Amino acid sequence: MRRRGFTLIELLVVIAIIAVLISLLLPAVQSAREAARRAQCVNNLKQIGLASHNYLDRNQVFPPAATSGPGNNRWADGAGFGWRAMILPDVEQNPAFNNLNFSLNFWGTATPPNATVFYTAFSSFLCPSDGTNNNGFLPIGTDDPANGVFPLDNDWFTGPDGSRKVAVSNYMMSFGDNYAVLPLVSVAQPWEIAKPTDPTVRRRGFPGWWGCTLAVNGEGGVNRAFGDYITGSIVRISGVTDGTSNTIIYGESIPSQDANNDFWTCSGTASGTTLPINLDTSRKAGDPGCSNFGGDASIDCRGGYFARGFKSKHPGGSNFCFADGSVRFVKNSIDPYTYNAIGSRAGGEVVSSDAY
Repeated sequence: MRRRGFTLIELLVVIAIIAVLISLLLPAVQSAREAARRAQCVNNLKQIGLASHNYLDRNQVFPPAATSGPGNNRWADGAGFGWRAMILPDVEQNPAFNNLNFSLNFWGTATPPNATVFYTAFSSFLCPSDGTNNNGFLPIGTDDPANGVFPLDNDWFTGPDGSRKVAVSNYMMSFGDNYAVLPLVSVAQPWEIAKPTDPTVRRRGFPGWWGCTLAVNGEGGVNRAFGDYITGSIVRISGVTDGTSNTIIYGESIPSQDANNDFWTCSGTASGTTLPINLDTSRKAGDPGCSNFGGDASIDCRGGYFARGFKSKHPGGSNFCFADGSVRFVKNSIDPYTYNAIGSRAGGEVVSSDAY
């Protein structure tokens, strides 16, 4: 008896069924991959939190956002290393730490003594969900204003591969609800509310900006969280009166959306909680209204002060490490006042456990 083969219609039906099954399978595969990447990101933050507590045990203070340089000016003399450098021994990077010379400048010199270490990327400081971090390096802003990062320096050294680039990180220390924008940019924006004259209006944001203790508009600056890139104030565990389990110390960042994200230097160390989670600041120098590291008034420019918020490539929110070492996912939809409250370490706010 002669066997009958598939008809064209039957073959097309089979192909259509297979196509439908593949279309159903692909999102599940992508979701599983993102879940794995997110789990790795959570683990990175947990390791950073643990390393910070090891540092705390040795020094009785949390890692400082900035160390002082030869002139004791963390910002001006260019030798203010950030917190990431300080915890390298606690994330099993002793060789890199031992090769750092903390007493020397690393800006404005063509061949800095720290060049070898500066061209080292650390996977534990990179989130695998961020496909834009270029494996831990972005070009220096002088060479590529649109995509580069601070510092701007014509004397920045050339690396072993012949390029000039800067190491970056997906994890930032928190300067909490200190100002990220006011008074650096006098533009209308809905997130930071300076000290109101109306007693029924609650303020959002406190001086000084970016966690430093500089006064703003006659108000004395106070480091509301941990990150202080200029004045280098330190925080003891006794200073976290809101409770370590209620206070953010680290969170996620997207280097390609923040032109001030240098792994080593003090200015690229911290982000704040006055700006909303996952605020898109991806527009670059050359786009309308955006300049290069110019404190842009446009909210969505990577070179401006609005880029100083926490953000991630995870759908719906971002991972945060709290001062007790725990890591939690905080949604984009968190109430701004609640977000500010878990950003401050001594604000005295009462936050319900189900508020975020």
